[in-house]
Amino acid sequence: MLSQLQTLVREVDGRYATDTELMFLQNYLQTARLRFSAYQKIQQAEKNIIQQVKKKLIALDPQLLRRGKVDLSAKWQRDTVRGLRFCAHALLVADEEGLEENFLLWFQSIMRSFKAQPSCNMTYKVMQDVVRQYITPQEAELFCPILAQARLLLGQ
Repeated sequence: MLSQLQTLVREVDGRYATDTELMFLQNYLQTARLRFSAYQKIQQAEKNIIQQVKKKLIALDPQLLRRGKVDLSAKWQRDTVRGLRFCAHALLVADEEGLEENFLLWFQSIMRSFKAQPSCNMTYKVMQDVVRQYITPQEAELFCPILAQARLLLGQ
């Protein structure tokens, strides 16, 4: 929404916006309560979400958070918390485009340099399932596509 709002401000300079140009604001307002609610639930459950995702990843592949004998779980946790927070912010402000431009593309290059795509792919896949335990199905309809976007960009 923030990206769309900036574009709208630029494009309607000196004139009134059309109904079509304002449609994204109406759409946002229709989902604002769900976005706020989901954001708060995710924020409150962040620690549990991260722990559950880690536990499930280790159960699926005990070597996923390791590189040889080196335990990468602390780094994975920092990166995953950062990713969850950026995704939650994108949910709150309805700005998936901004998420991609301001975080995911930058983080993608870092994850590629460490060859961490398999870990990212599994992390965001599992996270979608775990998050559904903390938010309503309607909230998940708004948030899980954002996590899927993160999985797509970071896991490839």
